[in-house]
Amino acid sequence: MERFRSFVYAGRGLRWLFREHNTWIHLTATFCVVVVGLWVSLSFIEWAIAFILLGGVWVTEAVNTAIERLCDHVTPEQHPEIGRIKDLSAAAVLLSAITAVAAGLCIFIPPIIDKIAQLI
Repeated sequence: MERFRSFVYAGRGLRWLFREHNTWIHLTATFCVVVVGLWVSLSFIEWAIAFILLGGVWVTEAVNTAIERLCDHVTPEQHPEIGRIKDLSAAAVLLSAITAVAAGLCIFIPPIIDKIAQLI
């Protein structure tokens, strides 16, 4: 029963995550990656890499959201150190997104060029 409850708590966390503005940006990016991946017929390995990268961005966004919520709970008023902590947490999301975009470009550009060349 305790195992089942852990899934319930995780599901509740996902509901909280989807109330965040940036989550919808990540969801849009995820949708675009899947649509373009289907269009260019990514290989199994390319899909695996794309999903690992997407997962990394989602995980860092969830951790960032948790850290920001915790900071706001501990110190609701403005505090310089809390500000730095939240900035570092947001930087983790940015770094994971930049990494995902850079690797994604390596995966997607060649087949996109091939698809466009076939159309011309």
